[in-house]
Amino acid sequence: MKITLSKLSTRDLATFSQRIINSSESGNFPVISNHPLLTEFKAIYADYDEVYTKQIYSGKGVNVADADKERDNAFRVLKNFLNAYRKMTTLSNYQFAEDLYLIFKLYGLDMDKESYSTQTAQMKKLIEDLEKSENIQKLNALSLSPAFNEMKSKQNIFEQIFSEQANANANLRQMKSASGIRRDLEKILKSFLNLITAMKDITDWKLLYADINELVKAAKNSTNTGREKNNVSQN
Repeated sequence: MKITLSKLSTRDLATFSQRIINSSESGNFPVISNHPLLTEFKAIYADYDEVYTKQIYSGKGVNVADADKERDNAFRVLKNFLNAYRKMTTLSNYQFAEDLYLIFKLYGLDMDKESYSTQTAQMKKLIEDLEKSENIQKLNALSLSPAFNEMKSKQNIFEQIFSEQANANANLRQMKSASGIRRDLEKILKSFLNLITAMKDITDWKLLYADINELVKAAKNSTNTGREKNNVSQN
């Protein structure tokens, strides 16, 4: 009963391990059901199962990008309106638009092209300035309060999602790597298979050996099938 565990794919190793655990706990083989090695094997497999399908990062990057796009749009809408309005000198309150546009200019007309962190810092300063009483009055006079509140809302949503991503990524980095857990799983699985092989001539272990040996053969076939598929795709 020999198998090179390192040749198994991540998924095949998980499937192989789960099948061995299921068989060992089926109730058909009392000699192994409460064995300490099986208990340790199950614990390490549980760790492997938790992380082997996880991505390196939280997967929230798409949500962050979408939130950033929405705040960019809200920023541009307000900026472009002010830029257009300030040029219409025949309109009342055009000077208010000029004053507000200068505030946008102060913190960066192209901040939407900056990095997440830089844009966030500049947006917070811009919003703080626009929230001053004299600027709120100008926004109201231009009927731009809804647009300003929309920009604030999109900025707050972005900060919340970005913070969630940062926390999720930090938690993932603290987890033991899947490659490290795989080495542990291969080691305990090898010991488990060696135990069953060593005991195969003992009456109570013979049926267990035969059952696990079939699982080993199936795992080997999955490796060979994968190889054949690769060869076909290369031809």
